[in-house]
Amino acid sequence: MTRPDGTVPLPPAARALVDAPEFAVLATGERHQYVMWAGRDGDELLMVTKRFRRQVRDVLAEPRVGVLLYARGRPQHYVRIEGVARVEADGAAELIDRLARAYTGRPHEVLVPAEEADRVVLRIRPRKVAVYGSPA
Repeated sequence: MTRPDGTVPLPPAARALVDAPEFAVLATGERHQYVMWAGRDGDELLMVTKRFRRQVRDVLAEPRVGVLLYARGRPQHYVRIEGVARVEADGAAELIDRLARAYTGRPHEVLVPAEEADRVVLRIRPRKVAVYGSPA
């Protein structure tokens, strides 16, 4: 079901992969791909990065992105998402800590304190979602 704004809801299988958490591959620009942690806010995917990184420049230049998430234990089960991303400054510190706890079981470890203020959130609104394979 496409919403009036052109977005689509994440199906339960896609939500489950994001919530697992599984690693996501973000594709931006021309052939740029990044392995990232992913979370969600409802049907929107959330990723955190730093303002000076290439993926931010790519999203600002061309907000259409692709995301691939797959189950590490069953890689033939995956979800492909095409969407539109935007860069937000608010909530980056909270998100990186939430994702660090989900992926590592520990709070976010600050490696370069001067760069923490440069953290931003990539908020991705899905336009197309395809789920492949089954989780079991």
